Amino acid sequence: MKNIQNKWIRGAIPALLLHFSIGTVYCWSIFSQEIADYIGFSKGAVEWAFSFAIFFLGMSAAFLGNLVEKNIHKSSLIASITFALGLAGTSFFIYYGGMHKGSALALVGIYISYGFIMGIGLGTGYLSPVKTLMLWFKDKKGLATGLAVAGFGGAKAIASPIMTWMLANLGEGGIYKMFAILAAAYFIMMMIGHFLLAKPADWVEPQVKSKEEGILATLKREPITSYIAIWLMFYINITCGLAIISQEKMIVKCIGLASSVGIISTISAIFNAGGRLGFSAWADYMKDRKTVYYMIFILSIAFTAIVLATKGISAGAGNALLIFFVLALIFIVNAGYGGGFSNVPTLLSDHYGMGSISAIHGITLSAWAFAGLSGNQMANYIVSHSGNFVPNAQGVLVNPTGYQNVLYVTGALYIVALLLCLFLVKPTKKDN
Repeated sequence: MKNIQNKWIRGAIPALLLHFSIGTVYCWSIFSQEIADYIGFSKGAVEWAFSFAIFFLGMSAAFLGNLVEKNIHKSSLIASITFALGLAGTSFFIYYGGMHKGSALALVGIYISYGFIMGIGLGTGYLSPVKTLMLWFKDKKGLATGLAVAGFGGAKAIASPIMTWMLANLGEGGIYKMFAILAAAYFIMMMIGHFLLAKPADWVEPQVKSKEEGILATLKREPITSYIAIWLMFYINITCGLAIISQEKMIVKCIGLASSVGIISTISAIFNAGGRLGFSAWADYMKDRKTVYYMIFILSIAFTAIVLATKGISAGAGNALLIFFVLALIFIVNAGYGGGFSNVPTLLSDHYGMGSISAIHGITLSAWAFAGLSGNQMANYIVSHSGNFVPNAQGVLVNPTGYQNVLYVTGALYIVALLLCLFLVKPTKKDN
């Protein structure tokens, strides 16, 4: 009974507290326009803060993975402080920008606070509970990590209405007041998670002569091409996911569902979180965990092909079947995007064991850093440089050809990822 209590109190609950906090980074679209208007810059200029946050999430995970491996209490404390400090700094520089419209100092301050400082909290906070959960739930590692990572993906669905309410009710300067309140609230949540988080008492960390030797020796257990393939297919899955998700609202408007954008966005968030939990929990029952990636890539390729073949985006308005195909693609991509995240740590542990999993997982998350810079920008470039913007039935300017062209690229990339998974990722059993 004590062990059952411990795995929830020392593993699952603190993981959810940490991931529900840092997962609110995905709420960016709710307030990015408000920040831009308040400080006197274009939305495009402000958007880089989010890209920097995702980039430094991946890079801090890569460079601080060894710290997480060595001391989860120190890493979760760093996560709590830097995440809250980043939010507080963002609040200050938004306030400053409101007092000095068009100030470069305000914009750079937001980049540093929301991008760099908060990004460190994101990376260390994301990693800190993952290995601990796998140690507590040895027989259901996928379910455990999926639960926590689903918290990261589902945070948007919970926090979005709260943030929207605050923006509407905090009066003048509500945008910087909201960030100050969030900084205090999430600091408390993350500190509770920090104090509760603990590895099982019977777990003894493997002793190695040096951190570098431990990671390198672990990776050499298999051909390096296997790890490179895992990194690349993870990168491709995130890049494609971000490319489609970033155009999601405009695609929905393109098929004549402008009035339902909010509802569809919420459903997409549910699929994102559900994919994180569902795919990883399902993988616990599979002989080889990489089978999940076969499913993710094949489903994504199939529905991309259907939408392209039927020209669902350009011809979908008013056609229930084509609308269904387009929405199915959006929901499948969201689920696969989330499932790709939750299965990476368990897939790596199947291949390389638990000894250096936090460090190896951290290095692998560098793929997230680079995908965070390439996914949105790739899609925006394609939409901006192909096709034409025309008004839809509601008078909203959309680019059907541009959105279809994004799918040509993501479909090809999904095929590359499937081939990598099929031919380069070494088969393994979960008990290796």
